[in-house]
Amino acid sequence: MLPDSPPAATATPEQLTLPPPGLFALFVAFARMSLSGFGGVLAFARRGIVERHQWMTAEEFNETFALCHFLPGPNIVNLSVVFGSRFRGVGGAIAAFAGLVGPPIVLVTMLAALYVRFGEIDALRRVLAGISCAAAGLLISTVLRMMMPLVRKRHVVGLVVMAAVFTAIGLARLPLPAVLLGAIPLSLAVTVLMRRRAVA
Repeated sequence: MLPDSPPAATATPEQLTLPPPGLFALFVAFARMSLSGFGGVLAFARRGIVERHQWMTAEEFNETFALCHFLPGPNIVNLSVVFGSRFRGVGGAIAAFAGLVGPPIVLVTMLAALYVRFGEIDALRRVLAGISCAAAGLLISTVLRMMMPLVRKRHVVGLVVMAAVFTAIGLARLPLPAVLLGAIPLSLAVTVLMRRRAVA
């Protein structure tokens, strides 16, 4: 009688990050994200990091991006620095940052020169309006994808906190620092309590 075959291995977060990307791979990956990300890079960053290269799990990406919200500067720039330094230290941070901002600087400089010359053309304005709608759709799609780990785990408390923060900032127009000062300790306390219950 043949022995039972071993169960299929499940990819862990550590396996997803092996082998780590090199400096050139980091530069090329973030350059591709930045050049694809008309209207915002977040959607393309998540697709490249989580789905295409599998350098992070969806949960790790959400946690890293959440951390970047509390650092000074643009969130996606912070993400490139944190992500690059995680794999290749200072060199990785520089490579990812250069890939993210280098190519767009060249492209935007060229487009700005063209816009100064042809910006009054009505057809061009309609094209830019269409790009704005597409950018809004990409942002909504990315938010829904980032919610999926919470939905799959039935993390009701996390979804409630997320909805409360959205209501406070997006609808009630409360100051962002004040909301974060309340939301961060609450989120940490809830996470600690839930992990202790899971261990117990």
